Amino acid sequence: MPDIHEIPQKLIDNISKVIVGKREVIELAVVGLLSNGHVILEDVPGLGKTMLSRSLAKSIEGNFKRIQFTPDLLPSDITGVPIYNQKKGEFEFKPGPIFANIVLADEINRTTPRTQSALLEAMQEFNVTIDGVLRELPRPFFVIATQNPIEFHGTYPLPESQVDRFLMQLNVGYPSNQEEVEVLNRNLKESPIEKLQSVVTIEDIVEVQKAIRLVHIEPAIEQYIVQIISGTRNLPGDIKLGASPRASLALMHTSMTLAFLDKRDYVIPDDVKRLAFPVLRHRLILQPRSIVRGLGSKDIVNHVLKKVPAPV
Repeated sequence: MPDIHEIPQKLIDNISKVIVGKREVIELAVVGLLSNGHVILEDVPGLGKTMLSRSLAKSIEGNFKRIQFTPDLLPSDITGVPIYNQKKGEFEFKPGPIFANIVLADEINRTTPRTQSALLEAMQEFNVTIDGVLRELPRPFFVIATQNPIEFHGTYPLPESQVDRFLMQLNVGYPSNQEEVEVLNRNLKESPIEKLQSVVTIEDIVEVQKAIRLVHIEPAIEQYIVQIISGTRNLPGDIKLGASPRASLALMHTSMTLAFLDKRDYVIPDDVKRLAFPVLRHRLILQPRSIVRGLGSKDIVNHVLKKVPAPV
């Protein structure tokens, strides 16, 4: 087994062989995986969201499944169903695509709330119950859900309570012209994903997840996190709904993971500041008048970070 502190960077470097110029997004996706949470990618089509998911799965020797969400998708299409085996004269369980290490839930807002709930329940509990039988999902289990922020025709927006279950929301963004030329060069003969080799194992990832829980966080940093989250609830003129206590947990766990990525065994305020926006952006609901004024979640988070003093 490689040095446990080297595993995250090996993983990030390997994915960067496929995804050009998006190291920040790659790092945050790895933070999501190692924090034992899930992320939602909201961006326009064609920016590499599927490639990021596949690269992550190949890099850890994990099973990868992609679920294309459509209005006719049923919960059993995700979780699996018992099928009668005529030879054995009994029912056998056929696992659905949820039984994988890395699951890409593509265009999650295009399926019905009932099917969305089946996925989100599995994300929360890390198991599914089918016909009264509890079935554990593999570990690690990491869901990357995608949404198209432009096209809303025929979609079923996720309720706030379900959006809150995602650890972070990330945006890939367009590449620069130079980066896009590099994408063309890398794909001249074949996709770089075809040659990508694993650099760590599933067992390595599980060990890192355990080690991250041992990262020290001072009470002053915990208080800082709570003050930031509380600060989002005390802006009645701009905020309709602030962040929940689940956001405090998400910010604490991701900050511990980021400290581990930087090879530290303790959290510093800069870890919290860096992760505040991806952790909070999808959890804040702004007042309509704030949106009309051109305010966004980033403005609110920046305002709160300036208002709350960081511990020394």
